[in-house]
Order: sequence, then structure tokens, then C-alpha cells
Amino acid sequence: MLPPAWKRNDKKANWLIISFSLVVFIAVVLLSRVKLEVNLGFDVHLFALVNAMINSCVAILLVLALVMVKSKKYVTHKKLMLTAMVLSVLFLVSYICHHLLAGDTRFGDVNHDGIVSDDERAAAGSWRTVYYIILGTHIPLAGIILPFILYTAYRAMTGNWTKHRKLAKITWPVWLYVAVTGVLVYWMISPYYT
Repeated sequence: MLPPAWKRNDKKANWLIISFSLVVFIAVVLLSRVKLEVNLGFDVHLFALVNAMINSCVAILLVLALVMVKSKKYVTHKKLMLTAMVLSVLFLVSYICHHLLAGDTRFGDVNHDGIVSDDERAAAGSWRTVYYIILGTHIPLAGIILPFILYTAYRAMTGNWTKHRKLAKITWPVWLYVAVTGVLVYWMISPYYT
């Protein structure tokens, strides 16, 4: 195991993790209801593609990090996990930019009028149900995973390996699921971008 990188201060860590998680959650919820009409000179759905690429990288990093920790290569595991966290911050910025600039896209809305007609719904078929099942699990899990990630990282950085491992058994699979389903959501909704 690695030596602690930070001095343990659970009270301060709890306050910071909960505050940061709430601020991020509130910002995402509020900003997702706003659409800015700004011409950036490029297709704003580029942010969604970047998000999918970041999610793909995070998923790969998470799997590699698991392999490294199982192989007792703790320094490499730490570097991979910290890289995944940095990429997740970049994802968050790109996600907010995309939703601020692009607004909502409805699955099956071929003519991009914001309404999915019966014909469009029929054309989308059962893929529409699959999409909404994936999205319906992805969104709440993405909303609650941040404090788990931060607590898991904090436990590792303070050398509290027992609690780190216990939390990681919950955090890792949920984080991986969120990353993978984020890519699936992009792949399924991107044909309906305007």
C-alpha cells in the first residue's frame, strides 16, 4: 500500500465533499433548463462527441486501474484513478457547455421540431424504449456518483485503505456503468441532433 498523501481531517473533508457535490448537482440541474443562443462558429454538438470520448477514456482508465490494483501496482493505480477524476471534471465542463448551448434533443425527433410524432415514434421502434431505460438509469446514477468518487479518493489519499476498499466496491462499478452508458446515450441520441 502507498503511504498517505494527505493528513486526515474527516470533518473538513465531509464539508468540502458534500458542498462541492451539491454545488455541482444544483448547477447541472439549473443550467440544464437554460439555453443560450450563441453562435460559436462550430456545431455545439461537438461537446457531446467530446463527452462520449471522455467517457470512453474514463471507462478504459477504470478497467486498467482495477487491473493495476489487483496486480498490486498501487502507484499506477493511483495515477490512472487521478487521471479518470481529472477527465471527469473536463467532462462536467463540456457537459454543461453542451446543454447550455444545444438545449434538449428528443429521441426519435427526425424533423427536429421538438415533438416526437406518432410516425417518428413508430420509426424509432423499440430502440426508443431501450434508450429511455438506459437514460433512466444513467441520469440518477450520474447524479449520485460524485460524492462516492470523492469519498473513495479521500480515503485513498489519507491512507484509510479499509474504508477505501469498502467504498470502491460500490463506487467503481457505478462509475464504470455511468461512463459506459454515457457513451451509449451519445451513440443513440446523436442521429437526432440538429
